[in-house]
Amino acid sequence: MSNPVVAIVGRPNVGKSTVFNRIAGERISIVEDVAGVTRDRIYTHSEWLGQKFDLIDTGGIDLGDEPFLTQITEQAEIAINEADVIIFVVSVREGVTDADEKVAHILYRSDKPVIVAVNKVDNPELKGDIYDFYSLGFGEPVAISSTHGIGIGDLLDQVCRSFPKMDIQEDEDEVKFSLIGRPNVGKSSLVNAILGENRVIVSNIEGTTRDAIDTPFVTTTGDKFSVIDTAGIRKKGKVYENTEKYAVLRAMRAIDRSDVVLVVLNAEEGIREQDKRVAGYAHEAGRGIIILVNKWDTVKKDNQTMQEFEALIRREFQYLSYAPIIFVSAVTKQRLDKLPDLIKRISANHERRISSAVLNDVIMDAIARNPTPTDNGKRLRIYYATQVAVKPPTFIIFVNDIELMHFSYERFIENQIREAFDFVGTPIHIIERKRK
Repeated sequence: MSNPVVAIVGRPNVGKSTVFNRIAGERISIVEDVAGVTRDRIYTHSEWLGQKFDLIDTGGIDLGDEPFLTQITEQAEIAINEADVIIFVVSVREGVTDADEKVAHILYRSDKPVIVAVNKVDNPELKGDIYDFYSLGFGEPVAISSTHGIGIGDLLDQVCRSFPKMDIQEDEDEVKFSLIGRPNVGKSSLVNAILGENRVIVSNIEGTTRDAIDTPFVTTTGDKFSVIDTAGIRKKGKVYENTEKYAVLRAMRAIDRSDVVLVVLNAEEGIREQDKRVAGYAHEAGRGIIILVNKWDTVKKDNQTMQEFEALIRREFQYLSYAPIIFVSAVTKQRLDKLPDLIKRISANHERRISSAVLNDVIMDAIARNPTPTDNGKRLRIYYATQVAVKPPTFIIFVNDIELMHFSYERFIENQIREAFDFVGTPIHIIERKRK
């Protein structure tokens, strides 16, 4: 089930990003310090009293040299398009400004709940000034201080009360996948080709909290899939489509709803920086991944072309060493018939569980072949390992000293686990714990 989405909107210098960071708190975490893995803080997951939700900071969306009011307009429209609940941040110090009223008029057009958060109420004397903001027409404003954390709990209580009811049941046997990538890599053409003559389209349904269209279909062998079409997120109205951060934001939303993500590259143009950013988020989000090289039919080839392109991908996407690479064409449908089985296999690997007994046998055999490292005469001891989660598979290894587990030896253990079990297409996480 998808998480509800909260967007933070407001004119510049009211503290939107500080509110974002205060709500996100320590839940924003860098999983791996690997080049190419996204560190974009425009979008994150958060939680309040057990209610999970996704958070968007529209203030982080760079609209280039657009005029001041145009920036405000574009950011507000992004919030209208993407969010279930909107936090409208204003500042008690300046009172109600013309720019605030401009944002309010845009937000009136949405059917989304809007909560006015009056920021910078850093002392009780200022609390009486928040009532001017009733004039914006969104009900009772909430006094907060994002710097000191005052009132954030009250704000989140109101946000959670405003979330829509989610009662759509999802088919547990259905594998959800999405295609992500830069504009013009051929995502829409690939979706249309996948939903070809040998597929039975069941229906088009709207996502419970967003405008992306999920297209369920059943293969001729009876396997159930659903394509999350990010192109369906667009709404009528003026939305700044060419911003790179907005494109990445939309890809992030699709990734979070997917079991398997197909990272689409353009064979004609090669690999660009944005390809690595989007793929990095899919990896960091722990999704199953397939790398699709589209438009392969248009490339002049010899006996080495495919191997050279694959080697380039492995160099540029070192953190995706587990992801299979397929060279395809949306026009000729080259190799697209292989995708359903591969997506199904990776989805199964993504939720694979390994018994502790078998897992520890594999690790002990690995240690026998390659003994644990030592540091200053002290040897790393691995006592026990167990799997604690799936999607992605996550393992805890109990050791005598976490500092002795060198990155290279952890990678060796991961490789041994991958050799023993089918984890193609899925990241696996290894966590060290000191045995008490």
